[in-house]
Amino acid sequence: MSWRKRQTAGIFRALALLLPLALGGCFQPLYGPLANGGSLESELQAIAVNPIVPDRIGHYLENELAFAFNGTGSTVPAKYRLTVTLRERVQTPIIDTVSARATAATVIVDADYVLIPVAGGEPITKGTAFSVASYDRTTQRISNVQAARDAETRNAKVIADAIRTRVSAALASRG
Repeated sequence: MSWRKRQTAGIFRALALLLPLALGGCFQPLYGPLANGGSLESELQAIAVNPIVPDRIGHYLENELAFAFNGTGSTVPAKYRLTVTLRERVQTPIIDTVSARATAATVIVDADYVLIPVAGGEPITKGTAFSVASYDRTTQRISNVQAARDAETRNAKVIADAIRTRVSAALASRG
């Protein structure tokens, strides 16, 4: 190896070691202490989830969000209010050509959410989370109903996780 290649390699090694030090102040851990000295966990526990409709999927999502924000069951006074609006649709992309019945279905759920302070004011964060879950359909009606419920439950868990992560990021960056 020539002297020039060794020198270039040494410079790259030095940059690789110094770059994390230079960028160390740019990143903040999501679940670390907040700038105001509080904890993100206590801020998340102070979120009250408004009742979510329609039907089963709203109930599932409301329970998942309540557990995601305050799974400990502590009684922290609400500082924030989360409102979620759902849109659910079912598509049957695969049709059996012999029986003309759907052999699979896809449950698609879109959730628009808004987090606002209880005292009022501008929204802290808002956005849309979505999830897609497929299931097989059979000739047995009860199996199809249960499979659809399972797909809704999977969608509710994915959406609750996405909303919790986005709300956590918004509250952590807010300080």
